[in-house]
Amino acid sequence: MPVKPKWEQLADQLRTRIESGELAPGDKLPSTAQLKAEHGVSTTVVRQAILVLQTQGWVEGVHGLGVFVAERPKSQ
Repeated sequence: MPVKPKWEQLADQLRTRIESGELAPGDKLPSTAQLKAEHGVSTTVVRQAILVLQTQGWVEGVHGLGVFVAERPKSQ
C-alpha cells in the first residue's frame, strides 16, 4: 500500500482529533508554525491539510484570527 502524502497524514490526524472531541467545535487549531514544529512538515503541507479540511467542512478560516473547528462537519 502506498504511503499517504504528508498533507493527507496531517489532515487525517487533525480530523481524528476533531472526531475524538480533543478539538471541539469553536476551538482554534494550532498555528501554522505550531503544526510545522509538531509534525516536522513545511508550511505548504500545513496549508494543504487545512485547505482539505475546510473543503470537507471540518474547519473554518476566519481572516486575521485563525482556523477554527466547524460546528458540524458537512460531510464525513
